[in-house]
Amino acid sequence: MRTFLPYLFFVLSITAFGQDFNETLNTIREAEAKAALNQMFYRANLNTGNYDLKYHRLELNVDPSVSFISGDVTTYFEAKEALTEITFDLADNMTVSQVLHNGNTLSYTQNSDDELVITLPAVQNAGVLDSLTISYSGNPISSGFGSFEQTTHNGDPIIWTLSEPYGAKGWWPCKQDLIDKIDSVDVYLTTPQFNPSNEAYVAVSNGLEISQTTNGSDKTTRYKHRHPIPAYLIAIAVTNYEVYSHTVSNNGNPFDIVNYVFPENLASAQASTPVTLDIMNIFSDLFEEYPFADEKYGHAQFGWGGGMEHTTVSFMGNFSRNLIAHELAHQWFGNKITCGSWKDIWLNEGFATYLSGIIIDELDGNDAFRTWKQQRTNSITSAPDGAVYLSDTDTLTVGRIFSGRLSYNKGAMVLHMLRKKLGDTEFFEGLQTYLVDEDHAYDYAKTADFINIIETTSGQDLTEFFSDWLYNEGYPSYTINCTQQSPTEIDIEISQTQSHASVSFFEAPVPIRLIGTEGETLDLVLDNTTNNQVFNESINFIVDTVIFDPEADLISRNNTVSLSINEEAFNNKLLIYPSPVSETLNIKKPDFLQVEEVRVYNALGQLLYNSEWTSTIDTTPFSTGLLFVQLQTNEGIINKSVLKN
Repeated sequence: MRTFLPYLFFVLSITAFGQDFNETLNTIREAEAKAALNQMFYRANLNTGNYDLKYHRLELNVDPSVSFISGDVTTYFEAKEALTEITFDLADNMTVSQVLHNGNTLSYTQNSDDELVITLPAVQNAGVLDSLTISYSGNPISSGFGSFEQTTHNGDPIIWTLSEPYGAKGWWPCKQDLIDKIDSVDVYLTTPQFNPSNEAYVAVSNGLEISQTTNGSDKTTRYKHRHPIPAYLIAIAVTNYEVYSHTVSNNGNPFDIVNYVFPENLASAQASTPVTLDIMNIFSDLFEEYPFADEKYGHAQFGWGGGMEHTTVSFMGNFSRNLIAHELAHQWFGNKITCGSWKDIWLNEGFATYLSGIIIDELDGNDAFRTWKQQRTNSITSAPDGAVYLSDTDTLTVGRIFSGRLSYNKGAMVLHMLRKKLGDTEFFEGLQTYLVDEDHAYDYAKTADFINIIETTSGQDLTEFFSDWLYNEGYPSYTINCTQQSPTEIDIEISQTQSHASVSFFEAPVPIRLIGTEGETLDLVLDNTTNNQVFNESINFIVDTVIFDPEADLISRNNTVSLSINEEAFNNKLLIYPSPVSETLNIKKPDFLQVEEVRVYNALGQLLYNSEWTSTIDTTPFSTGLLFVQLQTNEGIINKSVLKN
């Protein structure tokens, strides 16, 4: 046996398009990481777990020229056990002036643990609904990472908030955890009517704008949001925005995409945001109707380079298509269903990253999508370790939670590999079922919840898949050894090594492309379940080239491919190939066989060709259909058939 063609899988070239995506993703990751940084060691307050939030009414007063907030927050809550007091999260530099309950003042304390503890007038039994109103004010501490920022753009004042994951308590009394969503919210924003340049202020928040009311030199804008929402996704922004809209037809139930843009960026934004309609329609067709179609979707420009997916209105540092796609994807995966812990951050970020890749596939085509996938894999395999699912100690490090390599890129590629394993129909049906599941829709989900739904809808046991690719670390390196036994048979041996000891073998469907001497192509997907596994595959041409993972569907690195021919088998067989044939038909015979005459007949028995021994026949003049090749030899007459294209 001799090797006549070694083939090394080449790395796909990195295009300027791909570099743009990487830069955008890094900006997104940095923005989301910064939002978490100053609050990373905060954990859900055990003292707020004994009641269920039903409603908040935020009546807030802000002036974009001044770093200060005041207001009243009315909360409806249901006791989960008998309560004598109730605790809210509120930064200790914020000052509470009074708490009212049915018109009566209640006693309260603020402590250094950023808690507001209110004594109730009587025991509130489990299942009982009650309400109270907190009046407060203060100068929210600016960390430089968001939460509450008072600054300028182009010399014009602006206030905006960014509370992920635990920054909400820095500017309003709330319950901030990944356990209890607020069922319903109204936000009343009172601001000056005009900025110092006499330009109108525009106030932005979650949900549908209901009204604007003027009162002297001030204006109050009311927003109504009637879907469950975690505290960190409630947001406000006020500046001299220019406002314009796109309308989504939504199968006869239209809603608006409202864009709030700095005046100095209006023209460029108007050129960039219309693609949001295309992205919205693609996501709606793949998954379900936009989850907040009864209210709005929107973009509000703010002072960071990245973005933040506040429910119904993403805050945007720019209007690149990649950022638009990423933040819109979060409205389904992150807002409608929110990750139930920081261990499960990939349910937000891996999903949004993969949906951005889907947009590249849909709008730019397969070549661009292949490059995108290869770049994700290049990032993932730039280090030998790292799991998508976080350990307890991982959640103590903001850089690990918001790891572009793992939470974003590997999370996205694990989803893509799941898609290839299940097929498009079962994959998208599984995601659709996940989004409407009554235990998780407009609520929280953890990784185990997602896996359970996907296994149920697909009917497959995916334990090994998720163990290898999600919970454990590293990636495989493949060695593909191909031996063609005849023009109709090839053996493919698949071996692998692992970059990390946590996985002894990565199970995956392995794509292989075989290319023949005349350009024939056969794509195979081999279910690789054991190391050194050999697959015997049927083929109808002589293989010239083998390509491993031609569409960059696998997380892997440092792969090699070899191709050889079993000369002994070939030399002792009469071979007539290829079939089907378009032009040249080849005849290869063993040395002991002497051929005196070659004839070719069509299916009607008509003689098309006749000659002495020849190793090639030009079939171009022949009509399509079945051809019969007859050889007059020293061993007698031999008949073979081939198909003519």
